[in-house]
Amino acid sequence: MSAASAAVPTVCPLCAEPGGELVWQDAQLRVILAHEHEYPGFCRVVWQAHLAELSDLDAAEQLHLMQVVIRVEQVLREIMSPDKINLASLGNQVPHLHWHVIPRFADDAHFPSPVWAPKRHTVDPALLATRAARAAQLPEALRQALARS
Repeated sequence: MSAASAAVPTVCPLCAEPGGELVWQDAQLRVILAHEHEYPGFCRVVWQAHLAELSDLDAAEQLHLMQVVIRVEQVLREIMSPDKINLASLGNQVPHLHWHVIPRFADDAHFPSPVWAPKRHTVDPALLATRAARAAQLPEALRQALARS
């Protein structure tokens, strides 16, 4: 067994559990809030079927997935007012098709590096609390926005 295959879980956590607070779903995908303490508003868009790559979907499914990712990004921009939105679909540790949609701020703990990189500095707890309060508006805002899609 190689080191790479040893890192892949035998039970897919995105198949076994929601992966966060479920805020919206349809027959093909779900949107969750990950509740990452240092990253209020961190969302994931998870394809329901266990597939590893975007190219495993047909064109209509790809379009639907990306439309939802874009809608989530729009809501995050509206509610969180971030400096940047990071979009990532890695799947190295969990080979189940999903997108991370992450509001980023120039003063967050890892900026300008990815959220998975080593921390560059700490963030004022009061600032995190303010962002968390804004993020509390996301479940309803996401449900409303995605219901229109």
